[in-house]
Amino acid sequence: MRKSFALLSALSAALFAAPASAEQWLWGIQAEQLEWRSGEGSEAYAWDADAFVGRDEFKFVLRSEAEYAASPDKFETLENQLRLQVPVSDFFDAVAGVRYDSPDEGPRRTYGVLGLHGLAKQWFEVDADLYLSEYPAARFEVEYEGLITNRIIFTPSIELDIPLADDEATGRAAFGPKLELGGRLSYDLLDRAVAPYIGVHWERTLGESGRLVRSEGEDDDVVSFVVGMRLMF
Repeated sequence: MRKSFALLSALSAALFAAPASAEQWLWGIQAEQLEWRSGEGSEAYAWDADAFVGRDEFKFVLRSEAEYAASPDKFETLENQLRLQVPVSDFFDAVAGVRYDSPDEGPRRTYGVLGLHGLAKQWFEVDADLYLSEYPAARFEVEYEGLITNRIIFTPSIELDIPLADDEATGRAAFGPKLELGGRLSYDLLDRAVAPYIGVHWERTLGESGRLVRSEGEDDDVVSFVVGMRLMF
């Protein structure tokens, strides 16, 4: 992960070193979710964030997703991706890169990443990825920002993670998906850059993957109340 941040820093430095005549480089950091979750006697901290640097023709994106359990103190999930995004239409980018999973317990996994990211009709944000390795998987995410007022925003989301091969060491069985549904109500404090929110998050592990999760003494159906902050700059 440090190497990924070092690469991002080098790319950011190139942005400011670029000659004035060159096409403008852009950079930014966005945390869609930066939150505390509480449900059924357990507490956890979670984030879903990315940073990018690039131009209209391409962007390098560092994405990080994690869930850190408060008791016992450990990363239940920790996933980092370094991605290259290239436009393929007015609203969609093709994605290629690498993903590295490094939770505190369980094996570590490395995947190649291929996918599409962009805006579908009615401004639904879509991310569809295929993860290639000895233990391949696919993931499909959809999120929508519904304006209640100019400052109050309701954001429903859905994520479906589908293993394509058995990986019992990580509690995953082929075609035993994990489904996550969320609803977050935010208040725009500062021009979409800072927005605290409250909401609910539901996770359900299905099929043979659910049986593996239960055999480890964990819940396959978890509902959490969430409090967090969206950041963009």
